[in-house]
Amino acid sequence: MMVRPVFEKHEMEQLLHMVHHVYGYDFSEYSKASLNRRIQKFMHDKGLMDSKSLIQLLAGDRLSFQFFLETVTVNVTEMFRDPSFYKCLRQQVIPILATYPQINIWHAGCATGEEVYSLCILLHEAGLLHRCRIYATDISPANLEIAKSGVLPLHHMREYTANYHESGGVLDFSDYYTAHYDKVLINKQIRERVVFLQHNLVTDHSFNEFQLILCRNVMIYFNKQLQNKVLKLFYESLSPLGFLALGMKESLLFSEIKSKMSAFESAVKIYRKKNK
Repeated sequence: MMVRPVFEKHEMEQLLHMVHHVYGYDFSEYSKASLNRRIQKFMHDKGLMDSKSLIQLLAGDRLSFQFFLETVTVNVTEMFRDPSFYKCLRQQVIPILATYPQINIWHAGCATGEEVYSLCILLHEAGLLHRCRIYATDISPANLEIAKSGVLPLHHMREYTANYHESGGVLDFSDYYTAHYDKVLINKQIRERVVFLQHNLVTDHSFNEFQLILCRNVMIYFNKQLQNKVLKLFYESLSPLGFLALGMKESLLFSEIKSKMSAFESAVKIYRKKNK
């Protein structure tokens, strides 16, 4: 078995400088421990033993860089992930969103779309989907193509069905997709209100005002400075009394916006912007 290469600090700096210079992606404020693990995984999978070989490969091969980007940007997701979170959305947040004539939602770091479509199903069941414009963004073009297709593996549907019912769903979950061999296609009426866009939380700015922003299990891979920067971006993008949803291991505890937000449901990390 190939031993994973040791990646020294100066080698990391050289790599990140090249990636930023050639491709425009800035990973300098990502958690170094997480980044190091994922870079080593990529090198192991490609059979690369030193940083020089890695940098040469990525600098000269855009396709290899796309695989690198997919490895570095974490894509762990599932439909109705953390059912208690979706239950809170269903029972407490969505009834408040229903009071708005037009509902703008931003799902940042949408990965391959499973959690975006979960939200769409909740909004559909509440009779609100037609009043929503949902922006789903990710840093990875490959993720966005998968998400936009609405195609998911069939073998996950049993788990997703259980999550759906645990989140408070009472309908037949299979009505939301069409199965074909080993894949399923999410129904068009669920997909059609979503706009998929490439957006980099490190470098890009706010692009609208939202009543709900979701960014779950993305910032755990950022260092504290970048977490704070991204949280300020979300705060500036929220309408007065808008909602911000984070992952179960994320919080506003040490952020600059903590005093400007209230804990709407701390158990599932849903916060609300205070009205000025």
